[in-house]
Amino acid sequence: MSVVASNPDRARRGQGSKVLRRLRRSPHFVVGATLATIVVLAAIFAPLLTSADPYYQDYLAVLQPPGSPGHLLGTDAFGRDQLSRMLFGARVSLAVGITSVVMGLVVGVLLGLLAGYFRRLDRPIMMANDVLIAFPGILLAISIVAALGTSLINVIVAVAIFSVPTFARITRGAVLGVREADYVSSARAVGSSHTRILARTILPNILSPLIVYASLRLATSILTAATLSFLGLGAQPPSPEWGAMINQARTYLYSAPYLSVEPGVAIFITVLAFNLLGDSFRDALDPRSQ
Repeated sequence: MSVVASNPDRARRGQGSKVLRRLRRSPHFVVGATLATIVVLAAIFAPLLTSADPYYQDYLAVLQPPGSPGHLLGTDAFGRDQLSRMLFGARVSLAVGITSVVMGLVVGVLLGLLAGYFRRLDRPIMMANDVLIAFPGILLAISIVAALGTSLINVIVAVAIFSVPTFARITRGAVLGVREADYVSSARAVGSSHTRILARTILPNILSPLIVYASLRLATSILTAATLSFLGLGAQPPSPEWGAMINQARTYLYSAPYLSVEPGVAIFITVLAFNLLGDSFRDALDPRSQ
């Protein structure tokens, strides 16, 4: 058993070394990782990067343009510092994106494992999955938030549910591809439980497509959450969330365009970073590129 089990382990370690070498040589990975690191560090160290309170309203400093004394990125219609709100907004956007993707990943992978491994569960799980996939993603998220109520928590739930069907479908397909592999048959032959086979034998060998999709899904989740907040269904004022900030800046598109440009650029950079990471992971993990 130890010899049989060690072969996939050694293969995974060798594959991991090849993946790391490919990632280091990928310009997409370098750019994406750099941008993502900047955004994450800005969110983590937001209180150290600015002394301004993102909620403090200074009516003597309303609509100050970028570069004004004490306000590097200017102020909004309530005199709130834009730089502070941008930095703390990164915390909100990343928290929503990461939490929703993790929730969708856990539920989707669990359903996909069950559907792919147990034949009797395949049809009911995938029929329910197909019902969710039939709805356009953003409309499904809007419907869920409209039913649950407007709040950031409900946005996380909506985006997570929006992510579940594809995670489940990817996982099921991967499980079907390895279910009859020799190492899985060996695990069954020595009496391993279904839970152990799924968790210790199958799951580690189907992680590649899940890693790729999760990184791409993170970008989509951040953009979806910003869209919902822009529509007034997500973060509510005065929360410093990028989509909500763009919504509040609509009135000042001509008089103070920086109010919408700055959070828009932040969303663009963040989504671009995670899309580049997803593309580089896909290229590095693709067996055809070996």
